[in-house]
Amino acid sequence: MNFEFISTALAQPSSKSSSAPSSAPLWPMFIIIFAVFYFFLIRPQRKKQKDTQSMLDSLAKGDRIVTIGGMLGTIVAIKKKGDALSPDDTVVIKVAENTKLDMLRSSIARVLAKESETGKE
Repeated sequence: MNFEFISTALAQPSSKSSSAPSSAPLWPMFIIIFAVFYFFLIRPQRKKQKDTQSMLDSLAKGDRIVTIGGMLGTIVAIKKKGDALSPDDTVVIKVAENTKLDMLRSSIARVLAKESETGKE
C-alpha cells in the first residue's frame, strides 16, 4: 500500500479558512419546533385538563358516573375539603342496593347521565 500518499495528503494545509458556522439559521428552526410542540401537545393537554376540572366541579348528587377503575355508580353525597372525616374532596357513590363507597373526586373519569336526564329528582 502507498502510505506516503495518504500521509502527505493529510499533512497538507487546506486553502479554505476554517471559520465557525453561524447559528443564525438555527433560531427559526427552534421557533418552529416550539410552535409545533405548543399547538400539538401543550395546548390540547391544557384544554383536556380544563374540561376535566369543569366536569369535576359540576358534579351533583344523583349523577351516574364511571370511575377511573371502571366502576359504575350514582353519587349519593359530596363531601367538601375540610370536613373532619374527609381531608380531600370526596364523593359517596352507591354501587349496589346496600353498598356505598367513599371515593376521591379526582378518581371520577366521566359523568354518564346528569340527574335531570335520568328522570330522578
